[in-house]
Amino acid sequence: MGARIVQAGGVERVFRQAFSIEPGEKLLKAFQCYLSTTAGPIPGMLFISTDKIAFRSDRSLKLTSPKGGLVRVPYKVLIPLGRIKEAIQSENTNKPNQKYIQITTEDEFEFWFMGFVNCERSFRYLQQAISAVQ
Repeated sequence: MGARIVQAGGVERVFRQAFSIEPGEKLLKAFQCYLSTTAGPIPGMLFISTDKIAFRSDRSLKLTSPKGGLVRVPYKVLIPLGRIKEAIQSENTNKPNQKYIQITTEDEFEFWFMGFVNCERSFRYLQQAISAVQ
């Protein structure tokens, strides 16, 4: 996604194009990572803003449109900071170098992000953003 970010005009522009932005909302940080899904990890970028966390996949997924044709759409997740019940950092007990950030929403949905270059740093930014709205 690095080359695409440069082509698109930077991380801030990718964030603004991919997600609806509220007036006064600011992008705090963005991190390359993977979103864990039942189909396997999806590489992409996690955006942390003053209002939300958002994930956008690096590659588009092929889906069948209502008319039967194939369409390509990025995999996206958007969680308003105020809807986050809990965010914890954990690691694989068998492989301690595999660290995860688990986010649980108020309606008990869980999202697992992994593969950060520096998981502790990413988690600190996330904690700061969450505590600023609570």
